[in-house]
Amino acid sequence: MRNAVLSVAIIIFGCSLALGQATEQVLYSFGPPPDAQFPSESALVSDHAGNIYGVGTGGGNQGGGAVFELTSNGDGSWSEAVLYSFCYYYSNFYCPDGAGPVGLTIDGQGNLLGTTTLGGTPGGGTVFELSPPSIPGGAWTYSVIYNFCSLSNCSDGYHPDGPPALDKSGNLYGTTVEAGTGVGNVWELSPSPSGWNEAVIYDFCSLPNCADGENPETGVTIDRKGNLYGTTLYGGSKPTGGGTLYELSPTQGGWTERVLASFSRISLAKPTLGPATIDPTGNVYTTFTVPRYIDGAVVSAKYGRPMKVFQFDGSDGSTPLAGVIVDAKRRLLYGTVEEGGPNGCGGVFQINASGQESIVYNFCQFPTDAAVPGGALREDAIGNLYGATQYGGAYGYGAVFEITP
Repeated sequence: MRNAVLSVAIIIFGCSLALGQATEQVLYSFGPPPDAQFPSESALVSDHAGNIYGVGTGGGNQGGGAVFELTSNGDGSWSEAVLYSFCYYYSNFYCPDGAGPVGLTIDGQGNLLGTTTLGGTPGGGTVFELSPPSIPGGAWTYSVIYNFCSLSNCSDGYHPDGPPALDKSGNLYGTTVEAGTGVGNVWELSPSPSGWNEAVIYDFCSLPNCADGENPETGVTIDRKGNLYGTTLYGGSKPTGGGTLYELSPTQGGWTERVLASFSRISLAKPTLGPATIDPTGNVYTTFTVPRYIDGAVVSAKYGRPMKVFQFDGSDGSTPLAGVIVDAKRRLLYGTVEEGGPNGCGGVFQINASGQESIVYNFCQFPTDAAVPGGALREDAIGNLYGATQYGGAYGYGAVFEITP
């Protein structure tokens, strides 16, 4: 494992912790349709009762993906329920309820809010809401709360490719990969008595040579002050335009964008950046990979400070696509690598205070183990980690796992 930390990246952390061997449990293996299949790269969410929710990009009773719920049976096993199935867009270009589910967030009332990258009435993707039943065991209520490309020339954007973020006032924020300008935007949905109102709060490529970035793909993260953070696929101040890590701050009368870091391409390969994460001191983290050139790295940036990087070398995994989560109590960063490691199936890693990285768990350790953890992690109140893999499990369609560090 190669430590390429340029300076101490994790300012909030003190000395490293001596952790025991992690244990992994496959909570649920996805099966043939109508089961959900191939979980998305977005993090799972949970409600107050500990139920786990997520989306599969395939499966469901229409073959176009599904929203699923996992409920503990109290004996270590979990049961799955498909809450909603989406139609398969490429065989039915109509799909008015959306197609290609991306990810979820959950509000204080247990409503699930998510996005689809395709479908809707114009076909540019949707934001949807799934409301829990008033009677236990009843059906959930699905509704589309916004159809993208509803405005002329798709100036409101199309193809959202990240889950929505929810602020304290109930507003939703997210990104579209493309817009009328062709380079994407950041949007806000605000609830009102008559429905939800959409506003574009930032159009990318507003600066010369797209120094502010273009084509955001990962959604946004909100800090305690209401600032938004995200990444773009292209643009930035580097001549090769390999993407940006950006911040959007609310100001009187609008939003102000500043680029925290710009990335370079290597040859013709473009970096793939993960979503942004913020720690309590204001450091912003993301992950990036340059296919065929760089196995991946974790980047920390704060405006006016240098970037800090930990770089993978393949033996400890490669392709960290989903960003990291901050465990302030344990003073660690956790994340997933989709590939590499001793079994070639990816793993879960941690980075401690001194910038040392270690693998918490390598997948494919037994025939029905999960494999290829391309999604982001979620941590519960006692430090257990939850995530989903796109493949593996008992049937090969992916699995939800729990890791106890």
